[in-house]
Amino acid sequence: MNICVYCGSNPGKTSQYTENVTELAQVLSGAGHDLIYGGGSLGLMRVMADEMLKSGRHVTGVMPKGLFRSEMVHQGLSELIEVHSMPERKAEMIRLSDAFIALPGGFGTLEEISEVLSYAQLGLHQKPIAFFNINGFYDPLITWVKQAIQEGFIHAGQDRLFINTASPLKLVEQLANYQQPEKVNKWQELEA
Repeated sequence: MNICVYCGSNPGKTSQYTENVTELAQVLSGAGHDLIYGGGSLGLMRVMADEMLKSGRHVTGVMPKGLFRSEMVHQGLSELIEVHSMPERKAEMIRLSDAFIALPGGFGTLEEISEVLSYAQLGLHQKPIAFFNINGFYDPLITWVKQAIQEGFIHAGQDRLFINTASPLKLVEQLANYQQPEKVNKWQELEA
């Protein structure tokens, strides 16, 4: 599978992030998966790409042309696809990918994984989505999802649209065995 990884262009404050991302890349490589990512050479983006390349996997970066300084673009990729804008970058990454993983990151990571979750909720794709929840990084987001379900803004059962784990082995296994939840009408007021 081509696995799209959304992640921070910063490494985080502790080495645990780098260590766990390295382990995830090794497990993905060992399972024969290739990487689609944003094409950066900094932070967790670099860690993931470098480890996948070291394992001999195909790594595709998707980067808006001229938007970032040239040293921010990874120079050792198997393939670099240049696009014109951030929306085009996201669309291309979704098109190329068979599954999505959010590593710890900032606003961009949250926006990207939210978009693929929204598309899954609308039934626009049935690809697996996962949060690699290192050190409980995504616990507040998972709590928010539970609250949104409890308050009637997300249908019960749609928390199964994504995988949530801190184990690289479990994450890769669950991606391989992912079953899309039964289609649920997103709009409660339109139910018969």
